[in-house]
Amino acid sequence: MRSKPFDSVRVTVTLRADPATAFSVFTWETDLWWRKGPKFRASGAHPGLLIFEPGVGGRLIETVDSPSGSRGVVTGEITAWDPPARFAFTWRPPNFAPADPSTIVEVSFDPVGSGTRVTLVHSGWSEVRDRHPVRHGLDGEAFVRMKGLWWVS
Repeated sequence: MRSKPFDSVRVTVTLRADPATAFSVFTWETDLWWRKGPKFRASGAHPGLLIFEPGVGGRLIETVDSPSGSRGVVTGEITAWDPPARFAFTWRPPNFAPADPSTIVEVSFDPVGSGTRVTLVHSGWSEVRDRHPVRHGLDGEAFVRMKGLWWVS
């Protein structure tokens, strides 16, 4: 199936680490690199912890601590788990309504020389309605560019 225009974001970075280490940092130390703040996390200004539960069917879950107590917010589910080569997950931020579609994130870890090329493809954006809050007022190329910059910051 061919992607619709402005449906996906593709980001590639080469790291000075072997694939097993890169996979481990991406999946086990997610809270260290995932951006913080109300645009990026369910916890907003409150402390929280974001983790992947390993294996197919595992969740991307954020534990949010607030004055009213701790709660878990699920924002994704792992659909492929093949360490250290690749994994994929669905992603639905907390501001998605039940009728909103999930997006798909696929990440591969390919050995190159003494390092690893990490390629991330985040697709499914063309199914997210215009004016959805996740778009931050942007559409088309501007929105896809913003999402790409989010993944590399």
